[in-house]
Amino acid sequence: MKPLFIPLNTEYYEAFEDGSKTEELRIYGPRWNLETCREGRPVILSKGYGKQNRMKGRIWKFKKQHGSLFGSTYKASIQAVYGTLDVDIACISITDLEPVSL
Repeated sequence: MKPLFIPLNTEYYEAFEDGSKTEELRIYGPRWNLETCREGRPVILSKGYGKQNRMKGRIWKFKKQHGSLFGSTYKASIQAVYGTLDVDIACISITDLEPVSL
């Protein structure tokens, strides 16, 4: 199965890199859903779209959840990015991260 490509802003890439972040939130839809984010699917995390800073891992858990049902920290992030909590969110849990050597 082809790895799911997940481009990230620097701060979020570094949080995955240091282990303080294990979940990525995206708006639920055609790109981020139960079919595309199947448990066990390999992923490539990338700092932006360049090829220099990448990690590989796999999805170990996926859930679709309404934005209003998350805890306060995630709610603040969802509100900041999407301008509302009235959205369905794809919550992608990623494990087994390791650097990709070019």
